[in-house]
Amino acid sequence: MSTTETKLMTADELLRMPDDGFRYELVKGELKRMPPTGDEHGGVTMELAATLHQYVKLNNLGRVYAAETGFKLESEPDTVRAPDIAFVRMESIQAAGRIQGYRSGAPDLAVEVTSPSNTKREMTEKAKDYFAAGAHLVWIVNPKLKIITVYRSLNDIITLTEKDTLDGDKVVPGFQIPVAEIFNL
Repeated sequence: MSTTETKLMTADELLRMPDDGFRYELVKGELKRMPPTGDEHGGVTMELAATLHQYVKLNNLGRVYAAETGFKLESEPDTVRAPDIAFVRMESIQAAGRIQGYRSGAPDLAVEVTSPSNTKREMTEKAKDYFAAGAHLVWIVNPKLKIITVYRSLNDIITLTEKDTLDGDKVVPGFQIPVAEIFNL
């Protein structure tokens, strides 16, 4: 009986892939294609990203990254995740200097906006990956249910509804936005 071994991809190989119009993540060396998002996903992501970016820039807190930005969370086998929105504190940016390629480690805040194809298990796995690589806060935004699951850690999880206000906790101090505002497109 013969077995076929799948060749695992590295983060460097992912970075050198020609652009074919799709987004990819690398999960323990396996390439995962990310389908294009729908209207609601894109609108919710932009609403939250624009508000967060404006606040972060005004207060010189760091940098907000778009969904195309990969973060190398793990090595051998490599895991590169591309959250829908990411925030990295100014101290981390200054300490690392100019980076060519993927930033090593997780962003301080990772935001994932769920798509109809995402499972709860998949989103929990992403949160675990981010925290294992050093994230301090993860928001899982669900446009269909109009809720945001806030992970301050894997053991400190709360769910916000449209009646609540999302805040940046200690990671993005002072940032607040009504959850309803994120979903009102």
